[in-house]
Amino acid sequence: MSQSTLTDLASQIAAGDIHIVDLTHTLDPDFPVIILPPEFGQCARFRMEEISAYDHRGPAWKWHNITLSEHTGTHFDAPSHWISGRDVPNNSVDEIAPEMFVGPVCVIDCSVDAAKDDDFELTPEVIQDWETKHGKIPKGAWVLMRTDWSKKSGAAYLNMREDGPHSPGPTPDGIRFLIDKREIRGFGTETIGTDAGQGSHYTPPYPAHYFLHGAGKYGLQCLANLDQLPPTGAILMAAPLKIRNGTGSPLRVLAMVSGENA
Repeated sequence: MSQSTLTDLASQIAAGDIHIVDLTHTLDPDFPVIILPPEFGQCARFRMEEISAYDHRGPAWKWHNITLSEHTGTHFDAPSHWISGRDVPNNSVDEIAPEMFVGPVCVIDCSVDAAKDDDFELTPEVIQDWETKHGKIPKGAWVLMRTDWSKKSGAAYLNMREDGPHSPGPTPDGIRFLIDKREIRGFGTETIGTDAGQGSHYTPPYPAHYFLHGAGKYGLQCLANLDQLPPTGAILMAAPLKIRNGTGSPLRVLAMVSGENA
């Protein structure tokens, strides 16, 4: 990329010709986290503790200590998060090359079907039907499954029933199609995980995690505002914190959208 290209990009952002869309939920103590069976360890919610606030504890500054899981809120999954990716080279967030965090994004709109069926499945057929309308998913793209699930909150967001959570997600064949046939960069959802709520019942269990991370790909969860993105043409930036040996990280996910696509 030439210097003039970068200058033009900055000018277009300043002029509003390129819009920056925030795909991130606000981190607060009430944001839901995944709930595992009680015999397993649990994901920590976000907590913030005041250290000082322009007072006797620190007269000229205000700051906080925060505690949370790597996988709380809008977050990134590195390959090392899953057993299938434990031996993948450069598998933790601090080892991933930074250029891997930025790439073109395709948004597969499943919102109508997900509104009718909490357990809607993203299959190869759904993906190929999308491609007939919007073109083939390019190699190295981020693929996001839009369900408008991010408009839910609290108990409705987790949607727990007696048999566990219910939310949309990809089938094993669906995620393998994206990895094997389209060579995607990563996959993202508006739900609590990249897998369907009932993903434990697939073979293998939680196929999005298993196949994505085994292939050295990345996951994005708890995304928001996917309804503000076009099907194609935007650029996604999803850079996790550089945590040594980190399996994931909360992050600020941003998309650049040209005025003609906004």
